[in-house]
Amino acid sequence: MGNTKTQEKSGLGLKTWLVIWVAGMAGQLAWNIENQWFNTFVYAKIAPDPGIITWMVALSAIVSTLATFFGGTLSDRVGKRKIFILIGYVMWGVSTIIFGCTQFFPGVVMEAVMVVVFDCVMSMFGSLGNDCGFNTWTTDISTPKNRGSLGTAIAIQPVVATIVGSIGFGAIIDAFKDFKVNGQQLDYFMMFLIVGVFIALVGVSTYFLIQDSPSLKPHKDGTYLEAMKKPFNFKLLKENKLLIYVLCVFMAFFISFNVYFPHILNYFIYSCSSVTWLNDKLQMNSINTIAGAIMAVGLLLGVPLVIVSGKALNKQKFIPVLILSVASNLIGLVILFLGGIFGAIEGGQLAILFIGTFFMGAGYMGLYQALMVWVKDLYPEDMRSQFEGVRMIFYICIPMFLGTLVGDVIVKNLGTPISLTYTTGTVSGFAPNHWLFLVAIGLGLLTFIPIYLCDKEAKEHPPVYQGLDEDMKKNEVDQAPKA
Repeated sequence: MGNTKTQEKSGLGLKTWLVIWVAGMAGQLAWNIENQWFNTFVYAKIAPDPGIITWMVALSAIVSTLATFFGGTLSDRVGKRKIFILIGYVMWGVSTIIFGCTQFFPGVVMEAVMVVVFDCVMSMFGSLGNDCGFNTWTTDISTPKNRGSLGTAIAIQPVVATIVGSIGFGAIIDAFKDFKVNGQQLDYFMMFLIVGVFIALVGVSTYFLIQDSPSLKPHKDGTYLEAMKKPFNFKLLKENKLLIYVLCVFMAFFISFNVYFPHILNYFIYSCSSVTWLNDKLQMNSINTIAGAIMAVGLLLGVPLVIVSGKALNKQKFIPVLILSVASNLIGLVILFLGGIFGAIEGGQLAILFIGTFFMGAGYMGLYQALMVWVKDLYPEDMRSQFEGVRMIFYICIPMFLGTLVGDVIVKNLGTPISLTYTTGTVSGFAPNHWLFLVAIGLGLLTFIPIYLCDKEAKEHPPVYQGLDEDMKKNEVDQAPKA
């Protein structure tokens, strides 16, 4: 009976929810590898050079945005999502496996070039499968009355993926570090192989389990080139001013986010003595697992807050959730910065890392959840997949380019000098440290400006959410005192 009530409330069946969770988690696990473990891979296998990470993140952000925009336009024109999920996820998995092979290329320069190239290839297929296909499909099958619940699920998925990926992927890396081929450890390669196969299998399974929304129709308004230009039509943008402001919240927050997040596991591993201390104390010889666990525990504690905020989002209470989320994120960054500046060590440093990660992660989750629900309500119905590409410009392309560029400058000028030994010799470079958090705090404060503009615009021109008025009237009748 519980499942029946849930289905009636959400309008989504058990099989649909299963696909949402499995396909969504597969995609988020792939993004988790790219956002976190690709960066530790660079330090572990190539060189302690943040410049490689900057090029990798910035170029893949541009590629993924272009792929989503071109693929999204095509998806709207043909009126199909399933085929994009199939092709995107399968090739996403294949390219993830190929990325793992880059450690076998000869020479540091060749390795650096190939990780950038194959990260871009992976991002392209990931965007086609996840953004043009899966994310747009969830928008197609949702309504304003269930987008809060769906938004909660989608917002929790990156967190669960980060938790599973932080611990699980770290454990895989540590488990296979004693397996070697021609002197090369197979630790990272085995992680990429396992995840790549999983993603590809999920893509095939999803294709046969789902159906495109019955309301989804091809939208061929003019030529393909005209359709490409339509989202940037000034008149259309003016009519969707609130959507533009919401996208600006994405941009402002994630510029700050990308200053520190690509470097955070390397920060734990190379700059936090407490991680080495705990590794030695537990006699685990598994520093990747411990670093991942610190990230995972802090985020796990924030999951209940996301579930609570989902109820507020069902009532379109976006502004309060956004304000509290940004504030929480900034508090977490302040804690992490102060812990670094005052030189906390061992148990004290671990406590600071857990608490700071909790506030930082809870803020990120709440904001991502609110924004993803809000943009789904504001997308033009006939351009949903195409507007995923527009969202990517504000959420991925600009923030990852600018944020990682700022982070690169900070690490190279204020980072901790280190030297790491590889099979090719010893390479000197810099480890990220607490100064990243201070810069991120300053940039993060700017997020309140577009939030204010969203609040002002929503009050002056209240948006109409299709189906919401009827639901509210029904609730008022249901809650009215009985005679």
